Amino acid sequence: MAAPFLSQRSAKNVYLKLETELPTGSFKVRGACYALAQRMKKETVREVIASSTGNHGAAVAYAAKEFGVAARIFLPANSNPVKRGKIAALGAAIVESGGGDLASAFRLAAEYAKQPGVYFLNDATDLDLPAGPATIACEILEQLPRASAIVVPMGDTALIRGIAAAAKQVAPQVRIIGVQAERAPAYYLSWKEGRVVATETCDTIADGLATRTPEAANVRDVRQLVDDVMLVSEEQMLEAIAILLTEEHVVAEAAGAASTAALLKAREGCGDFPVLLVSGANVPRAVLKRAL
Repeated sequence: MAAPFLSQRSAKNVYLKLETELPTGSFKVRGACYALAQRMKKETVREVIASSTGNHGAAVAYAAKEFGVAARIFLPANSNPVKRGKIAALGAAIVESGGGDLASAFRLAAEYAKQPGVYFLNDATDLDLPAGPATIACEILEQLPRASAIVVPMGDTALIRGIAAAAKQVAPQVRIIGVQAERAPAYYLSWKEGRVVATETCDTIADGLATRTPEAANVRDVRQLVDDVMLVSEEQMLEAIAILLTEEHVVAEAAGAASTAALLKAREGCGDFPVLLVSGANVPRAVLKRAL
């Protein structure tokens, strides 16, 4: 959809790609449904599990319910209450790791996945999953062939890897720009240095961007496919949440607003027809209050 206020403010023709209207309120169902369907063609899946800060967990819970499979989601401590509520409402079992970031939840999930019939749908490493978000690029380029850049929030990188792989096939001239939080810059640092750079913490309001231990294969793919990566601050994401809500009438969580924050921070390098991906709408009330 066209974004009149952002277009006027940036002197560009800005468009928003809204993934917020999908089931569970984020893009994640695209990859979760496809990956689970592909795995079920190959083997019997008794239970599907995921480690997640929230949106991927809700997507896996949704896919499991659609396909009639049990789901178990491993969450870090103090996870996003909106996302946790959606996971619970979809009937998935929830296990809280006790740790403050995704690493501890991942370790518990990996151990649990050693049981027979358990499919660990890890969105950072699953080979089928990026085909889901790849359809986002196809939709953008079908509806807006003159798109000059796609600005993509970047957490575990499945989203940007899928989008970039598809876009480079269909319209290689379109720039792919990733956005990370300043307080969770592991993939930005890895992209910049050409090697895995882990961080000690990933303490950001953008829980969808909160990764600190990059995968080497993902770093390689991002280096090959992504044209630029930017960092945005907590304050810039809060401002973007407020602008999207009050001016464009779009609800976005901090990760979903990161692409807007990036455009407001630096308008160069994205051409005259940038598309900002709003990846999710599951914003906690506390964050929304801070933004407004």
